[in-house]
Amino acid sequence: MSVSSFTKTGTKSATIVKLDKTIFDAIPENHELIKLNYVAYLANSRDNLAVTKTRGLVRGGGKKPWRQKGTGRARVGSSRSPIWRSGGITFGPTGLENYSHKVSKNSKRRAICQCLSLAKKDNKLIIIDDLAASSKTKDAYKFLTKIGVTKNALLVVENNSTPLKSLSNLSNVKVVGATYINVFDLINCDHLVITKPALIAIEKWLSWEKQ
Repeated sequence: MSVSSFTKTGTKSATIVKLDKTIFDAIPENHELIKLNYVAYLANSRDNLAVTKTRGLVRGGGKKPWRQKGTGRARVGSSRSPIWRSGGITFGPTGLENYSHKVSKNSKRRAICQCLSLAKKDNKLIIIDDLAASSKTKDAYKFLTKIGVTKNALLVVENNSTPLKSLSNLSNVKVVGATYINVFDLINCDHLVITKPALIAIEKWLSWEKQ
């Protein structure tokens, strides 16, 4: 299984890049596995910020509103009762809820292989030799336009490489390390751009024989 690649200048390279069939041609397609990991990513990224006050935390309400008997009204002990206006909240969020989902390492890697296979099938995969050493956003924009990147792109680089400053100003480009790719980014990107060093790192990371 092979695919064409681009040089640092944006021209098509003469060499053909061979892809690992077990990673970029995962069969059969398992959309349920992809959804499981997609939902888990969103759940694990969720910030638990919602907090409400119970009747014991709401300020005031220490005095009994009226006497227990003789008024004809229902008995009540505090104005901060949950059934009163400005009262406490019953069974509301406390900020201690755990919304995270556990996903096994093997399941996560298989889902990533599924997403990489779909990207290859949908012609979203672009392989480049490497990034040019330029700090100008204009040069980075020209390079991406030349290789056909016009929408949201996920640029995968080697983990120990430093992303170019020129890419930080491009709102439609997200840069991630080879072993930090996830199902959410792979599904939502319109173009998947991978450098050759990052491709080697991905195949080493996702190779079943080395797990």
